[in-house]
Amino acid sequence: MRKIILVSALAIFFFACKTPSVTSTKIDNKSEVAIKGNWVISSVSYPSSEYIKVNSFQIADSKCFVGSTWKFISNNNKGNMSLVKSGCPAFESPITWFVNKEGQFILKILDAGEKAKKVRDGYVLRVANQTENEFQLIDKIDVGGKLTDVVYQFQKTN
Repeated sequence: MRKIILVSALAIFFFACKTPSVTSTKIDNKSEVAIKGNWVISSVSYPSSEYIKVNSFQIADSKCFVGSTWKFISNNNKGNMSLVKSGCPAFESPITWFVNKEGQFILKILDAGEKAKKVRDGYVLRVANQTENEFQLIDKIDVGGKLTDVVYQFQKTN
């Protein structure tokens, strides 16, 4: 009997202390609808750190993402992205994404035919400077023990 009580108490303590995940927060529908459509990354910058090399999304050098095309569908939080810059690896993939109420953009890059719930790795970026025709996604990376922003500037296309 003591073992059952002890196990129950530990289970309650474990679940009570669990921190909420960014993926379990409420959706910001207004931001998602504003992102809906076809976009291109017009620039990638690292304020005050232009001499570092960044492997974005474990795919390619961040500068290879300049000119990449992105399609965001807000009603089902799916889309796709493709790298098209010469001299860079060719890459195309479906994606799943959403924006939470804290302004965080959650992105999963999927393999063809793969379901998002099967993908364990994803990326959490911050949405900034959002207008009708442009927005930024900001990633934080560690450079020599100091967090540095990587800013992806998106421009709307027709």
